Amino acid sequence: MGELKKGSKKLLNAWAFYDWANSVYTLTIASSIFPIFYSALFISEVKKVTAFGYEFKSTALITFVTAFTFLVVAIISPILSGIADYVGNKKNFMKFFCYVGSAGCIGLYWFSIEPDRIHLSLLFYFMGLIGYWGSLVYYNSYLPDIAYEEQQDSISAKGFSMGYIGSVLLLVVNLAMVMTQDTGEDKMQMMRYSFITVGVWWALFSQYTFYILPKGTSSGHRVTKSVIFNGFKELKGVWNQLKQNLRLKRYLYAFFVFSMAVQTIMLVAVYFGEEEIAWGSDEAKTTGLIVSILVIQLVAILGAILTSRASAKFGNIQTLIAVNFIWMSLCFYAYFMETPLEFYIAASLVGLVMGGIQSLARSTYSKFLPETEDTTSYFSFFDVAEKIGIVIGMLIYGFIDQITGSMRNSILFLFVFFLLGIIMLFRVPKAEIQN
Repeated sequence: MGELKKGSKKLLNAWAFYDWANSVYTLTIASSIFPIFYSALFISEVKKVTAFGYEFKSTALITFVTAFTFLVVAIISPILSGIADYVGNKKNFMKFFCYVGSAGCIGLYWFSIEPDRIHLSLLFYFMGLIGYWGSLVYYNSYLPDIAYEEQQDSISAKGFSMGYIGSVLLLVVNLAMVMTQDTGEDKMQMMRYSFITVGVWWALFSQYTFYILPKGTSSGHRVTKSVIFNGFKELKGVWNQLKQNLRLKRYLYAFFVFSMAVQTIMLVAVYFGEEEIAWGSDEAKTTGLIVSILVIQLVAILGAILTSRASAKFGNIQTLIAVNFIWMSLCFYAYFMETPLEFYIAASLVGLVMGGIQSLARSTYSKFLPETEDTTSYFSFFDVAEKIGIVIGMLIYGFIDQITGSMRNSILFLFVFFLLGIIMLFRVPKAEIQN
């Protein structure tokens, strides 16, 4: 089959369809069934695990591994982007990370906290996370190749919608598999099967995208040292340009601080609910956490709409300040909540401000960019800043959890980042000011 022309409907839909394929990872593995499964492995009240020669609190260990993975992503993303731009055959790179992630998800079927299997188990977890974010580097870089500028917003939104629908659909199937079982052992087995369904879904549905997407324009050149580090040179160039743009620079500082806390909460929310809420029984806990996850997903749609309307009426920065204030209040609320009802209320509020702050933060950055054709480098800088923020946030959260033995102290400390974020947003000039 010949390559389709840029802007063709079939090509755009094939690109968006990868969201349908890979979004199941973020919902089932990153934020719902795997956290429940991981917590359920620790039957006793003493939730300790030995790995890498140290004894960790269970939640602290998975937090540290997640932080390490995002650090790897932050380091390799510019390298991968530079190589992809130079070599041209980005589809093979995208396939590689897709299959690594898919294999990692399937490997989670054998996840165990036993000393002789914990390191292999964490490797599978690492593979899923690195595969997802690694493939996104190439997926996102395809957008200007396959869509004209006036098409990019709509097809990007379509991809997000397809990913949301697909991931919720598989999650409902996985939850039905788990909830129809009578014993805890059978529920755990169904969770293991759900990891396989995610891996298979991801690899299977991505085939249509891979079949239609162009390989990219091959340069025929060998990858050299200068090519490998070209991505870092671009980031350095963006940083130098930021020094000349006070509004964009101050906004990026604020984004780095509040995003650090937002992403951390989203990654640890289910672990917090499992450990700190008095559910009454294991079955009530599993059901309650699942209900909370669905509540967050449903309310997030409303939250994104409300945030978008608020920004149109009051402005992006003012809306971000208000949303950060809600997040800050949530940290206080979470420290004191104990009952399932209180957790459901928190889940509703998280859903309300979760999607909105992410989309608004990115669009605000886009609006503040100077007149330039090199938007890719600016967004690469934005993504790396976000990943490094996640690493710092997760390390601080995990360290406080490990030292104090309570995730409540960790969540309360994140209040500081939202407060700093609010103060820094107030300092963002209303108009562009050149330094």
